[in-house]
Amino acid sequence: MTALGLVPDLVPDPMSAPALNWGILAPGGIARRFVSEIPRYTSSKVLAVASRDAGRAADFARQFGVHRAYGSYQQLVEDPEVDAVYIASPHSEHAAHAELALLAGKPCLVEKAFTVNAAQARRVFACARSQGLFCMEAMWARFLPHYAALRRLVDQGELGQVVGLLASHAQALDPDPTARLWNPELAGGALLDLGVYPLSLAQMLLGRPDQIAAQGQLTATGVDLWESITLTYGRSWAVLANDMGAAGANHASIIGSAARVDIPGWFYPPADLVLTRSGGPPEVLPTKVAGGFQYEAAEAARRIKAGALESEIMPWADTIAVLEIADEVRRQLGLRYPVESGESLDLG
Repeated sequence: MTALGLVPDLVPDPMSAPALNWGILAPGGIARRFVSEIPRYTSSKVLAVASRDAGRAADFARQFGVHRAYGSYQQLVEDPEVDAVYIASPHSEHAAHAELALLAGKPCLVEKAFTVNAAQARRVFACARSQGLFCMEAMWARFLPHYAALRRLVDQGELGQVVGLLASHAQALDPDPTARLWNPELAGGALLDLGVYPLSLAQMLLGRPDQIAAQGQLTATGVDLWESITLTYGRSWAVLANDMGAAGANHASIIGSAARVDIPGWFYPPADLVLTRSGGPPEVLPTKVAGGFQYEAAEAARRIKAGALESEIMPWADTIAVLEIADEVRRQLGLRYPVESGESLDLG
C-alpha cells in the first residue's frame, strides 16, 4: 500500500482553524455553498452579506441565517466586525472588489477565476502587499485531500516522472444568450469559468509550460464556447479541454513513468484517487470527504491569523501563472473582453 496516511494526515481538520467572521460580497450561486459549508465544517461563521440590491441581500440573509445584510459593498467592507471578505461576484468585477476590500483593511478570499487577466491579478496582489493583508484565490480544489494526496504521490516519486496529464471540464450550461456565461461584458465563456480547473491542475503539477497551443470556437455573443489546449514542458505534456455547451465525464489522468493516477469522477470536487502502478492492479486511495469549501476557508483563516500575506498551497505566483496561460489561450483565439478596453494587453 502507498504510505499516504489517512485524510487528517494530509490536511489539517478545518474545524481546528481559527474562527473568523466572514462577510460575503455578492450573494450568487457559489456564495450559497460557502454560507452552507463554512458554519457546518469550521469554527467560523458568516456574519454579513452584501449586494447592490438590498432586498436580495436581505433575502439571502434570511434564508441562511446571516445576521447582517447590506445594500452596498462599501458598507460590508467597513463593518468593523467582519474579519475577512469572500468575493463571489462575477470575475469581471473581482479586481475592483478585491481592491475595495483590501483598501478598507479587509483580507480577502477571491473566487476563481481570480481576475480576468494576469495584469489585474498582479495589481490586486500589489495592493495586498502594500496594505499588508492576506489575499488568495478561492481555487477550492487545491486544498482538498485528494489534491494533497496527489501532490504527495508526486513529491514522493510514486509516479516516477510525470510525463502527461489529461483533464477536461465540459458542462451543458444555460444556453440563454443573455446569461452571465454568454456575456462578454462579464468576461463570460468556458475558459475562465470551467477552464481554470484543468489549467490550475496542470500548473500545480507541471509549472509553467514552454509552449502553449490552443484551438477553439467563439459564440455569436463573442465569448469562447470551447477550447482545446496543449501545454508542453520539455518531455512532459498536458492536454486540456473545456466546453460549456455539452456535458462531459470531467475525469483527469496523471501519467507517470512508473504509475498513473486517475480521478474517475469529476476531478476537482472531493474524490478518491485510483493509483495504477505499471503492470499492477488499480488501487483505490480513499480521500473523498463531505463538503469541500471548508478547506480553503480554513487555510485562509490560519494564514490570516498568522499574519501571512499568501498561502503556500495557492501562492500568488501560481494564480498569476494560470492567468498568463489563459491570456495566451485567448490571444490565440482572438478573444478580448470589454472590461479590458482600458488596459495595455497583447491579446490580439
